[in-house]
This record gives sequence, structure tokens and C-alpha cells, in this order.
Amino acid sequence: MNSKHRITVGVLAALIILSLSSCSNLSRRDKNTITGAGVGAVAGAILTGGSGIGTAGGAAIGGVIGNQIEGQPSKRKK
Repeated sequence: MNSKHRITVGVLAALIILSLSSCSNLSRRDKNTITGAGVGAVAGAILTGGSGIGTAGGAAIGGVIGNQIEGQPSKRKK
């Protein structure tokens, strides 16, 4: 792995960590939508060999599926 690639990976990792910290006040449905879009984008990229259209399509489909998933209610005391 060359140095340019390492820098890019490091910057992307830092941006992901910073962006996830802003998700603390989102609803469960919003978090599921974001997670579904991320998983769908990765799956779309893998299945289509890195195609931009496949990645975007996977993100869109994953976001819709994530939005429709309703998790179990939390058992934490309020």
C-alpha cells in the first residue's frame, strides 16, 4: 500500500468516526436507514465490482430496507 493510499484511508476513517458521533440524537428509524444505506452501498460495490451505479443502487435499496426495519423496543429504564 503506497503512502497516498494510506493517507486516504486514514482521512476516510477519521471522517466516518466524526460523522458517527453526530448520530446520537437521531431516532431509531433514522439510524436504521443510515445503517441500511451503508451496508447496501458496500454490498452494491462488491456485487458490481465497484461500479458507481451499483454502489448508489445498493445504498438506495439498503436505505429503504433499513427504514422499514423496526427494532425491538429498548429494555433500558427511562
